[in-house]
Order: sequence, then C-alpha cells, then structure tokens
Amino acid sequence: MITQVQGIETHYEQAGQGERVLLLHGWGPGVVTLNTHLRPVMNLLARDFHVTALEFPAHGTTAQQMGDWSVRDYAAWVKAFILAQDLAPVTLVAHSFGGRIALWLAAYEPQLVRRMVLTGCAGIKRKQTDAEKEKAQAYQAKKRRLEKLAKWPLVGGIARKTLEALRRKHGSADYLALPDSLRATFVNIVNEDLRPLLPMIRQPTMLVWGDKDDATPLWMARTMEAEMGDAGLYIFEGRGHYAYLEEAPQFARIVAALIREDQDK
Repeated sequence: MITQVQGIETHYEQAGQGERVLLLHGWGPGVVTLNTHLRPVMNLLARDFHVTALEFPAHGTTAQQMGDWSVRDYAAWVKAFILAQDLAPVTLVAHSFGGRIALWLAAYEPQLVRRMVLTGCAGIKRKQTDAEKEKAQAYQAKKRRLEKLAKWPLVGGIARKTLEALRRKHGSADYLALPDSLRATFVNIVNEDLRPLLPMIRQPTMLVWGDKDDATPLWMARTMEAEMGDAGLYIFEGRGHYAYLEEAPQFARIVAALIREDQDK
C-alpha cells in the first residue's frame, strides 16, 4: 500500500487483526526491505495481531526525503505515520537502525508506544580512545581542507578526486554504498549517541540479540538492559545481526509472549 507521510510517498503493508504492532527495519537503501527484512516476521505475527510493516524514506520503494535528516527527523516521520494510521499506542518491533527510532519515540513520545521488542538495536556509541579521537580529528581537518579546495576552479577536480579517495579509505562500507544525497544523513545518524535516553524509557521492553552480532555487539544489549526501566534480554547463541530472521518463528513467539504477558498485568 502507498500513502503520503509528510509529503513523502510511503510504502507500507498491513495484515492480521488484534493488538497493533509496527515493524521498523534496519538501514539498507536500495534493498526491498519489506520483503527481505520484514515479511517473514510480519506473516508470523499476523496470525495473532494487527501488524504494520513500514519502509523508511529512501528504503525499498518509499521515496527519498528532502535534505539531511537526523534520528529526530525520522522519528517525527514515524510519529506522523502512527497518528495517520490510528495505531497508537503501538507495540514497536524494531531492528538495528529502526531501533534508534524506537528508542527516540519511547523516550520523547511515550504516549505512542505501549511496549517494544528491540533486536540488534543500534544507537549506543562506544567511548573512543585518545588515539581514535586524534585519528578522527585529523581526518575531519583534512576533509574540510579538501572540501574548500574542491570549490576552486584550477584545483577543484584534483581536490574532489583526493576527497573521494580519502572517504573510501576511512568510510564504512555502508557509507560508501550510499549516494551523495544520503551520506550526510547517515553521518548524522551514526554520530548520535542515544544512551542518555535509556533511563527515560519505561515501557516494557524485550531485547533480542545474537551473541555473534558484530554490527551491534552484545555489550550494547547489556547496557540497554541495565539502564532502561523495564527491560529483559534474550540471546540467540551462534547468531549474528540478523538473529531475528534466522530464528523467525522463535522471535515471533517472543514478541507474542511479551504482548500477552503485558496484557495480563
């Protein structure tokens, strides 16, 4: 289905009846995120709940936003969707980047979020060492110089080539795979540390992690469990960042159990 959210042509799907559940996927522009990342879980949960699977701007077939966005901007967009679809209060089931949005909404828009299941949730930054800080500062200084030189007629071409080579040397695979129009958004997102939000979150939350996750390591889950008000942790041994897909039937049972146990309170 297609709708307009803040002027953006947005792809979403719905199935099932009952308690409202909203699925938020991870980062992956160019990937058909609904079919690849959300459909298996959606089909399982729709047996018992009213499930909505949403594709973020510039993901799947949802149109790209204008300008550079932050986590707050994506959260405002999801809020607009939740209100337009009359989903609140909703159970958020979020993976990786989607977890950043879930954390923001749970902290700043608690009336929208009844409970959460977060899997491989991103948003917590490891403290940099002094050497890492110096390396990052040197990179940023060189990048700024090259960006200025890139505007000069005589040396601009050389500066742009050097700048791109610098980005390829220091940028992550996710960053390098992006079009220029999304790179600043990606930098905004990965540089934001959401850890200060954790004590603000009081909704019942289940954290589901693979102990082999190298994108969002297990220490992040343990930090969330310790600092959120009502959180538990379930670990899939031998699984990685996509543990929820690799163990989709069990993952769906975990989501269902959280909803039913919370309903019974």
